[in-house]
Amino acid sequence: MSSATSSTTTLLNLSPSSLKQFNNNNNTFGFLSLSKPPQFLSFSSSSKKTNCSSFFVGPTSYYHRRFNGLSSFSSIVHCYAQKHETAGSVNGGASEERVIVLVIGGGGREHALCYALQRSPSCDAVFCAPGNAGIANSGNATCISDLNITDSSAVIEFCRKWGVGLVVVGPEAPLVSGLVNDLTKVGIPAFGPTSEAAALEGSKSFMKNLCDKYGIPTAKYETFTDPSAAKLYIKEQGAPIVVKADGLAAGKGVIVAMTLEEAFEAVDSMLIENAFGSAGCRVIVEEFLEGEEASFFALVDGETAIPLESAQDHKRVGDGDVGPNTGGMGAYSPAPVLTKELENIVMESIINPTVKGMSAEGCKFVGVLYAGLMIEKKSGLPKLIEYNVRFGDPECQVLMVRLESDLAQVLLSACRGQLDGVSLNWSSGSAMVVVLASKGYPGPYEKGTIIKNLDDAELVAPSVNIFHAGTSLDSYGNYIAVGGRVLGVTATGKDLEEARDKAYQAVEVVNWPEGFYRRDIGWRALPQKVYVSGG
Repeated sequence: MSSATSSTTTLLNLSPSSLKQFNNNNNTFGFLSLSKPPQFLSFSSSSKKTNCSSFFVGPTSYYHRRFNGLSSFSSIVHCYAQKHETAGSVNGGASEERVIVLVIGGGGREHALCYALQRSPSCDAVFCAPGNAGIANSGNATCISDLNITDSSAVIEFCRKWGVGLVVVGPEAPLVSGLVNDLTKVGIPAFGPTSEAAALEGSKSFMKNLCDKYGIPTAKYETFTDPSAAKLYIKEQGAPIVVKADGLAAGKGVIVAMTLEEAFEAVDSMLIENAFGSAGCRVIVEEFLEGEEASFFALVDGETAIPLESAQDHKRVGDGDVGPNTGGMGAYSPAPVLTKELENIVMESIINPTVKGMSAEGCKFVGVLYAGLMIEKKSGLPKLIEYNVRFGDPECQVLMVRLESDLAQVLLSACRGQLDGVSLNWSSGSAMVVVLASKGYPGPYEKGTIIKNLDDAELVAPSVNIFHAGTSLDSYGNYIAVGGRVLGVTATGKDLEEARDKAYQAVEVVNWPEGFYRRDIGWRALPQKVYVSGG
């Protein structure tokens, strides 16, 4: 084992056997007592799976404090692969500054963002707070589990202490609560909308009013706080009809009622029984649109919007799109339903008017606009179902494995209002993610069940990646499920059929009797093929 020090980084060349020895070492690292302790440490090794030439760990003083008693070296290792002293620009031109990134969140979306940022040539390190066990063990980021992401001052202190040059906020709750406002005030670039702009997702009535004012096509609707008035309107309109909680409800506040009775029950659960708390104190009742759903994503810098690749998710819990809505049971990219012609229509009729409208309203939008669309069967044209103000989950997973551009620099350009002229590079072919969820989801489910064979599942093919959404480690080092949606098994292929086959082959390797998954992800875009569990 050799070492080479500099004023900023120490590189330790470790053989696989040495790395394994460190994995099993419970002691604080003796080499932190260097005469001039570096700011960061890098561990060099090799990984066939990740094609990594080195591993990054840091900051040193932070981990000097935290390493005592840790049995898993890999749990805080960040894969620092094939980095260069200078990084190419977003469009492959002049060099850009290097950056350390903090990702806020701890789900599958955040794992995918860490994966893409870790591959960005200009990104020196990725932290994730709080992260999860899978993110920590993957080598895609260093997880800071004890950083309170609801405390802006704590996040700011961490960023200043460790030289974080970009914060990427994954979940909607910190956006709505104003984390980006607070970071921006102190000069820390933060990718995501302000709390005012996040109202596009935080309040469906705000979004609907914006659509009315700026002529953005959406479903016909009315807003209610009185259950009797809501039921009278529902009776006048007839079923099927859609009832939505106005506020944030973790992806569960939308009821597609096929009968009047189901619609009345939805109204009662929200306005009388307070099933969603304050998020359901106001409801939106809107017309049922028949057609095919699609997800459309655009990066926005306040004035300019650039589209991402198309994706389509599966909201219903059961095969054949039956059962209650979920946060998403799978997704694929690209989505054939979104032709280039339709993408242009979406940009001109929905995205650009939204960006201009938000600017005119005095709350410029910076971040990801995630438009949930319905391509109407009767007209073939898109209507806006809802906005989310962050990357979708699980759509983010299929987008990030296809992105070839330097994500860190793209997001910095958005923060600085410099997206005009930026172009994005995507891999050819397709990607698919199959979500493994705890039995019972989206209702009550058991926590703490053991998941096995994840390493073997990822080795099914080089293009397979498993993004963790709701995992932890038990006292024996086993992965356990601690959420509803737990894993996103993701694969790429030359086409959608190959991506599907690889994803399901990996899913079949996972040993988790208490989990379930849909066996028909991609059914709208592919010949019928339902996967039956071999066990």
